[in-house]
Amino acid sequence: MGEAADPEFRSGFVAFLGRPNAGKSTLVNRLCGRKVSIVSDKSQTTRRPVQGVLNRAGCQIVLVDTPGVNKPRNELGRHLNSTAEEAAEGVDVACLVLDASAPLGRGDRFLAERLQGRFAVVVSKIDKVSRRAVLGQLEAAGDLGADAYFPVSAFTGDGLDLLVDYVDRLMPAGPPYYPEGAPDGLPREVETAELVREQLLAVMRDELPYSILTRVTDWRWPYIRCEIIVERESQRGIVVGKRGETLKKVGTAVRLQMPEGAYLDLRVRVERDWQNSPEALKRLFG
Repeated sequence: MGEAADPEFRSGFVAFLGRPNAGKSTLVNRLCGRKVSIVSDKSQTTRRPVQGVLNRAGCQIVLVDTPGVNKPRNELGRHLNSTAEEAAEGVDVACLVLDASAPLGRGDRFLAERLQGRFAVVVSKIDKVSRRAVLGQLEAAGDLGADAYFPVSAFTGDGLDLLVDYVDRLMPAGPPYYPEGAPDGLPREVETAELVREQLLAVMRDELPYSILTRVTDWRWPYIRCEIIVERESQRGIVVGKRGETLKKVGTAVRLQMPEGAYLDLRVRVERDWQNSPEALKRLFG
């Protein structure tokens, strides 16, 4: 007979939701103690729900990073909003993340209204603003109907212990979802594609912040082919760069984050207006 489950053990899911650039991915990475989500100061950086695991004594907390919710400008925006809302369904705790340096907006109130059940407000980036500004944000968010409020900084770690203790107490009894040491985050193919997109955003800055999609189309270790999809032929040249310099920079930066020996083959392909095509989004995002 198998070993009986520990009746004292608790486990559950916590979703982090918010507007773009609220600091969700940085927060989840800090709580997990490793990088599970790519980070950029560009909107729509996170495009898929990403799970990270936080193991504590007698408890496992699965942290879910979600795409930023905003007024959609195209089919991609609608897809990301829907993805975020679906990721929040059925979790044990939802955390609405507010940027301490940005005023409370209609998007924040929209999300608070959509959250059902227990949720907490997490005011992030408190290291970037004055104490008075943090208090002002907490006061502004006071009527959102949250069960608890936590000012935190993923950079300094301030406030994170209180947040984790709060979430820990709300986890229901149950076995761990992941064995100790099991990989979390995205599947390796998706993670690699996301690393490529992260570096493209870092290298190109404002040139192509939204119209890039990356996906791995061939994985036969050590060979990995990653496709970079743009919407117009003119964008292909921007991504490749003069004499291929942009792709070289991106490839070098990504390989530094991959196991030694990886051969990363970056290809650029044009798929016209993919952000506005429901069929393309379904095919490209699976």
